[in-house]
Amino acid sequence: MNTLYFGDNLNILRAHVATESVDLIYLDPPFNSNANYNVLFQSPQGYAHHAHIEAFTDTWHWGESAEAEFSDLLHQANTNVAQLLTALRSLLGDNDLMAYLVMMASRLLELHRVLKPTGSLYLHCDSSASHYLKLLLDAVFGAARFRNEIIWKRTSAHNNAKKFGRIADRIFYYNKSDQFCFNMVRGSYSEEQLSRYKYCEGERRYRAENLTAPSVSATRSVLWRGVHPGEKRCWRFDLAELERLYAEGRILLKRDGSPRKDGLKEYLDEAAGAPLQDIWTDIQLSPTAAERLGYPTQKPLALLERIIQTSSREGETILDPFCGCGTTIHAAQHLNRKWIGIDITHLAITLIEKRLRDSFPNIAFAVAGTPQDLAGAQDLAARDKYQFQWWACSLVNAQPFQGQKKGADGGIDGLIFFQDEPNNVKKIVVSVKGGANVSVAMIRDFAHVIHREQAALGLFVTLTAPTQPMLSESVGIGFYAAPMFPAQRYPRLQILTIEGLLKKTEYPRYPDLAAGGLNFKKAALAITDNAQPALF
Repeated sequence: MNTLYFGDNLNILRAHVATESVDLIYLDPPFNSNANYNVLFQSPQGYAHHAHIEAFTDTWHWGESAEAEFSDLLHQANTNVAQLLTALRSLLGDNDLMAYLVMMASRLLELHRVLKPTGSLYLHCDSSASHYLKLLLDAVFGAARFRNEIIWKRTSAHNNAKKFGRIADRIFYYNKSDQFCFNMVRGSYSEEQLSRYKYCEGERRYRAENLTAPSVSATRSVLWRGVHPGEKRCWRFDLAELERLYAEGRILLKRDGSPRKDGLKEYLDEAAGAPLQDIWTDIQLSPTAAERLGYPTQKPLALLERIIQTSSREGETILDPFCGCGTTIHAAQHLNRKWIGIDITHLAITLIEKRLRDSFPNIAFAVAGTPQDLAGAQDLAARDKYQFQWWACSLVNAQPFQGQKKGADGGIDGLIFFQDEPNNVKKIVVSVKGGANVSVAMIRDFAHVIHREQAALGLFVTLTAPTQPMLSESVGIGFYAAPMFPAQRYPRLQILTIEGLLKKTEYPRYPDLAAGGLNFKKAALAITDNAQPALF
């Protein structure tokens, strides 16, 4: 079964992914860029200031956890990794970069374990730590298993006053053994190459190539249709093949009807293109591309399809342990591969679930690690307040609000935009409570938030069942009447329990002409003919 896992990929790999079970791994891990990354949500006009949330922080620190992980790495079976990390620590010291490399080393060892002997791995990174990651990969896989460093030009220009613009990423390509899948990819022609096809035959473009070669042959250095190939030259084809080409009109003729020695027609639509090299400049994802879903490190679908087509076959299994907004998963599904995706944020899992269902309406897949019942929800709330809030917002199709900035949310954990009359977008505020105690004072405070935000309604989502005074207080807030549905009345403050939402016995009540389409960018419907596209 195709499966999305929510959790730390190191734990997921160890607990749920069998040894030598994966055919291809693509990973786009954090780059150790010391930056914060925001998800940009779809936002109705006038609400742009609500449209982003901090998804993750690409920052690492040396501490007790890194020290413990480093100690574990010294005692595992791969002595090359242990020796390398010891040398790097001696060089770098106990700093943020060393903490990042320790994190990556543990995961690369597990990825090597789950990869089949015939499998391949592609690691996507930038220049922040690429040289150190290359050393780690050599230690894990063996330097002889390195195939390519692919340079991917991700954008056309990046202005920086004090250094050259960084417009390219690196993708390291390794195999686990000398037996592996590699399907030759051919690139598109450049403008210079296309200009060589300067002749037209109806709508078909062609170029004229030489029919002769610099060699002497007893059977080919002969007259053919009154023309000799030339001194110390021969025809490229035997006489029977030349006659076939002539009969099919594939040879240009002189005015007297004799064949031109430089007259072999090569049609553009039959040309395979040059084999792809290790610098890729033909795939980019512009800031306004339709496939963008707002995720900060989203990669183009064409990039992942190229990698998957090159290094796997239909029905094989693809793994992405840092799957972000799910481009690898999308590409694998589209190309008829099985897949496993892992991410440590519920925000990413929610985006991937929505992306897959938008693009493949009849898709079947499992989601593991997210709460399935009340006990699971209680466990998540106890472990991670913010992941619980993001997950709870997904139950009511709300955008998370403001991220993990303490005190910045103003009593709001999520937003829903809806439309109950033409050309007029309205707002619902969501408050999530994951504690063991809720009170009527919280309802009063939330009523003030609804009023302050000029929201049409408010959803109070609680892990703990509300008290009777809370229910009574919420009713006293009044009702909302939709302009186009005057007979319908909706409580302005609705209390919803996590248990009721999970069991689908409770749900938000409000009219929406947009059917939820104002809250998340919708992925395009994928082609569903199950045919694998031709290689590039």
